[in-house]
Amino acid sequence: MTNETSVPDGGLSTEAQHVLDQIDEQNVDFLRLQFTDILGTVKNVSIPASQAEKAFEEGIYFDGSSIEGFVRIQESDMRLKPDPSTFAVLPWRRTEESAAARLICDVMDTSTGEPFEGDPRGVLKRAVDRAEGMGYDVNFAPEPEFFLFEEDEDGRATTKTNDAGGYFDLAPKDLAQDVRRDIIFGLESMGFEIEASHHEVARGQHEINFTYDDAVSTADNVATFRSVVRAIAAEHELHATFMPKPIAGINGSGMHTHMSLFEDGENAFHDEDDEFNLSGTAKEFLAGVLEHAPAITAVSNPTVNSYKRLVPGYEAPVYVAWSDRNRSALIRKPAARTPAASRIEARFPDPSCNPYLAFAALIHAGLDGIDEGYEAPDPVRENIYDFDEAKREEYGIETLPTTLESAVEQLEADDVVLDALGDHISESFLEAKKAEVTDYHVSVSEWEKERYLETF
Repeated sequence: MTNETSVPDGGLSTEAQHVLDQIDEQNVDFLRLQFTDILGTVKNVSIPASQAEKAFEEGIYFDGSSIEGFVRIQESDMRLKPDPSTFAVLPWRRTEESAAARLICDVMDTSTGEPFEGDPRGVLKRAVDRAEGMGYDVNFAPEPEFFLFEEDEDGRATTKTNDAGGYFDLAPKDLAQDVRRDIIFGLESMGFEIEASHHEVARGQHEINFTYDDAVSTADNVATFRSVVRAIAAEHELHATFMPKPIAGINGSGMHTHMSLFEDGENAFHDEDDEFNLSGTAKEFLAGVLEHAPAITAVSNPTVNSYKRLVPGYEAPVYVAWSDRNRSALIRKPAARTPAASRIEARFPDPSCNPYLAFAALIHAGLDGIDEGYEAPDPVRENIYDFDEAKREEYGIETLPTTLESAVEQLEADDVVLDALGDHISESFLEAKKAEVTDYHVSVSEWEKERYLETF
C-alpha cells in the first residue's frame, strides 16, 4: 500500500498517474476526497475530475474547525492528501456516460506540513509503524453486521424489518438476498474480495465477510463497506444501520475482528507444537488485549447504545477471557485451515466504532503485551454465561464496562490506550463521549414515560 503522491522533481508518482489514466478511461467527472472525523463519520469534499492532478500535487484545503474533534477556529486550515491506492469508482454513481469516484485522504497540518495528529487514519498508521519497528506486519479481518429496515412514507428509517429470517435462512424468509447480492457486486467493483454473506441470527440482520488485509487498508475497507451498504440499501428503499442494538430483546450487531502478526513473511501467531497452535507471541498479544480491554471498549464500543448489546444472553461477549471453543469469551482462537490462517478474534467491537481508532487501540494493547511479556490466562472452555459470580471470581474472570460512562473512566485510567490515540484525539474523544453520556442522562425515554407517567 502506498500513499506517496509526488516524486522529488515535482511530478506525479506512477500511482497517481495511473489514477489520472483511470479517470479518463472510466469517464469519471467528479471525485470525492474522503476522510473520517474522530467519531468515524465519513466526510468528503467533491471536486471536478479536472482538478485531480492539482489534488495530487498540492492537496485540497478545507476548514478543519468544522470537523468533529479536529481543530479550533483559529487553527482551521487543513489539507487533504489523496492516497492513490484507494481510488475506486462508486458503483451507485456510474452511468454509461459518466461516473464518480472516491479517494481516501490523509489529513495534513498546513502549519507544519506534517500529518495532522488528529487524523484517525494517521493514528492507525502510527500504530502500524510501532509494529513494524518491532518487526511485525499487522493483518485485520473484521465482520461488520448490520440491519436492514423499511422506510416510512417520508423516506425516514423505521425499525420494521423487511424479513423474518434467522441465521443462514434462505428465501422466502430471507427477503434481503437480492439486496445483499447487489451490495456484494458493488463492493467487488470497488476491489473487495468477498468471502461469504448470510442472514444473521436476528430478523433483519445481515453479515458480509471480506478477506483480510493490512490494518490501514482494512480500516479503509470498513469505512467504505458502511458507505456502500447504506447507499445500495437506499436504492432498494431500505435503511441500513450499523447501530449496535436497534431493537430490544434480540441480538445486536457486532464487528468481530480477526487479528494476526506476520514476521519475515511467516505468521508470528502460529506454533505447530502448541496445543492451540498459538505461539508465545500470539499469547502475549492476546494477554495485552485482555489487559486493556476495558479501556479499549470505550473506543471499540463508543456509543451509549453499544452497552445495550454488551449484555449476557444475546451472544455478545462481556467476560474478559479467551477460548478456543466457545463464543462467550471476549477473545476466541478460531480454527485455522493452514498455519498462515492462525489468528485471534476479538468479539467485543461493534460496527459503530471508528475502525482506525479501534484497530490502533487493539494493536497498541497487543504490542504492550509483547513488550511487557504478559502471560495469557488459561482458556475457558465452558460457557461463561452459565457461571455465577462466585465461579467467575474463582476463574478470575472480570466483566467489561456495562455503560459508556464506566468505559470512559477506564479509558482515562489507561495510559497505553490513551497513548495509542495520542493527546489530541484522546482529549477530543473523551470530551465528545462525556457530552454524549450527559445528553443521555438528561434525556427522557419512551420506556420511562410508559413506566412512570401514569404511575406517579
